[in-house]
Amino acid sequence: MTDLTRRVFIGSTAGFVFAGGSAAQQQPEWFDRPMRWAQLTLVENDPGRYDPGFWLDYFRRTHSDAVCLSAGGCVAYYPTKIPLHYKSPWMKDTDPFGELVAGCRKLNMVVVARTDSHAAHQDVYDAHPDWIAVDAQGRKRRHWASPDLWVTCALGPYNFEFMTEVTREIVSMYRVDGIFTNRWAGSGMCYCEHCQKNFRAAYGMDLPRTNDPRDPARRNYLLWRQQRLFELWRLWDSEIRKINPNARYIANAGGGAMSDLDMKTIGELAPTLFADRQARRGLMPPWTNGKNGKEYRATLGRKAIVGIFSVGVEEPHRWKDSVQRGEEIRVWVADGIANGLRPWFTKFSGYLYDRRWLKVVEDIYNWHYRCERYLRNEEPLARVAMVYSQQTAMFYGGPQAQRKVEDHTLGMYHALIEARVPFEMVHDRLLDAEHVDKFKLLILPNIAALSDAQCEQLRRYVARGGSILATYETSLYDEWGERRSDFGLADLFGASFRGLEGPVRNSYLNIEKDPATGGFHPILAGLEDAGRIINGVLRVDAVPRGKIVNPPLTLIPSYPDLPMEAVYPRVPKTDIPGVFLREMGKSRIVYFPWDIDRVFWEVMAPDHGTLLANAVKWATNEDPPVEVTGPGVLDITVWRQKESMTVHLVNLTNPMMMKGPFREIYPVGEQRVRVRLPGGLRPRKVQLLVNGGTPRTQEAQGYLTVFVPSISIHEVVAIDL
Repeated sequence: MTDLTRRVFIGSTAGFVFAGGSAAQQQPEWFDRPMRWAQLTLVENDPGRYDPGFWLDYFRRTHSDAVCLSAGGCVAYYPTKIPLHYKSPWMKDTDPFGELVAGCRKLNMVVVARTDSHAAHQDVYDAHPDWIAVDAQGRKRRHWASPDLWVTCALGPYNFEFMTEVTREIVSMYRVDGIFTNRWAGSGMCYCEHCQKNFRAAYGMDLPRTNDPRDPARRNYLLWRQQRLFELWRLWDSEIRKINPNARYIANAGGGAMSDLDMKTIGELAPTLFADRQARRGLMPPWTNGKNGKEYRATLGRKAIVGIFSVGVEEPHRWKDSVQRGEEIRVWVADGIANGLRPWFTKFSGYLYDRRWLKVVEDIYNWHYRCERYLRNEEPLARVAMVYSQQTAMFYGGPQAQRKVEDHTLGMYHALIEARVPFEMVHDRLLDAEHVDKFKLLILPNIAALSDAQCEQLRRYVARGGSILATYETSLYDEWGERRSDFGLADLFGASFRGLEGPVRNSYLNIEKDPATGGFHPILAGLEDAGRIINGVLRVDAVPRGKIVNPPLTLIPSYPDLPMEAVYPRVPKTDIPGVFLREMGKSRIVYFPWDIDRVFWEVMAPDHGTLLANAVKWATNEDPPVEVTGPGVLDITVWRQKESMTVHLVNLTNPMMMKGPFREIYPVGEQRVRVRLPGGLRPRKVQLLVNGGTPRTQEAQGYLTVFVPSISIHEVVAIDL
């Protein structure tokens, strides 16, 4: 691996140049102004059939202050003069895009133009067959859903030349505030002549034919593709700013560990970002929308982050003209707002087949408008953060990243939700003091791939008083997914690697008393009478680096589960720790040498959730910023604004919590919300922003207790300071 290659993914920000000062100094004012976004994605036959006046009135009624409108790319909705830029034949001599832009400007809305660069018509193929994507067998790619179209190569001249010209024309003609491009990053790997030539020029090798990240060609391709796409991002952004210095290119990109573009770089390039996770699909809890906000905020910081939500069903079967139940839309959007996302509704087709969603979104937006000053968040006040790692997903997880990486994150996330712990997320390339010292505890859910430098950053964090909770193979691999001989954090864990075991069946953990005190360790609270609990499925054979006295959990090795007569432990007791616990000054370390988080996501065993909640509480070792007691499953977030603070409570209690859509809402009863007030400040006014009114409160010794009578979907406790 050359130094140049390493800098593409792991390197510093020195290559990112912002003319005239830092990125923060150069942010045009409009990026933080919009609070409620609308998107109208026109279809080809909309011109002359849909009613633009209706939509402009709807934008007004919803107090939408920004809009994203279909402009060009696959289909142009304005009178383009660019050869091969296909115009909707239904528009004739009209200008649908221009008409909407003019109407939105009269409403004082920010206007962003939407382009789509992933598909082209036959005339493009005929004139430039080299612009078309090629599969591994050397065949030009027909579009999978519209066979009369061709799939374009994202990394070649179609984007770098043709779409650059389209971008220039749109900004020049309409002076929009930005360009937002759908499917700009490609539709799978391309083997066209340009990709082959450019990759060989960069690395001196052929494009890979495998998805294995341990293959040098595959590893280099992953890095090269990122480099090429960021080059395209910078090109489009610079061309836009030459025409309109206050406009920017805003890519449809980003997310968590499973995203394939480096979020640290995205956080530096993007003045704002739109989280395109539109609705639930399959097995997915509503808190997934809040997770989007946390992941994006980890690298964008205080930049405005917008959460795109669809009014339609978002299953793989692609019912694009469908409409969701109102209850489902409300809970999805509420969890996004609670976690710092500004709402953005998207509607496909200007023609309305089903109008049921209109009032739902109007009600949400009108409430959001009324409460806007309490939703302009300055910073989250959580003291716990969970690390996510794209390099772990890319180079350790590879094709199995969902199971080996993301399932650990999802299990840990859900455990924190059930425990009602306010928390943020941290990107593993931002482990410096500026980004992590605001947190008392960092959680590493199988963050397997960490560089030596990242391990050292974590050691320094602990030396400054921070605590760590880690699971399974955390730090056992370097940043490229190569296994070390021992954990990179062995000194913090107090444990060394000896081997791997699993999948394991029918194994348990003994609940152990401390013989010196006759009591149980705090991480066993609520499990004292259990005797033993189920173990995980995958286990690291980790041996203590020093003497461990009375571990609270000890291993019962696997024993037969059939025939029934053989189901008894062959070794009923060992001294092998099921958890490693350490206290180092003000810091506390918890290391689970097994896949407790992944198994919790798979099995949802409540004992595992209890154990994780207790471990978080013990390792944090301080009063939380907010404690909420009462019935139900709630997502809790706590925020500071300029002159206030808010606690969001999103009610996820529902039989459809893990698989939608919600059919109805199940309100939960009284919640006791105990808030730690910022140093020296007193509450001037307390109110409930959803149900309205002034709740019953108590104040004592720097804490305010608010009694919330009930919660339907969402409640916000607003405290003026």
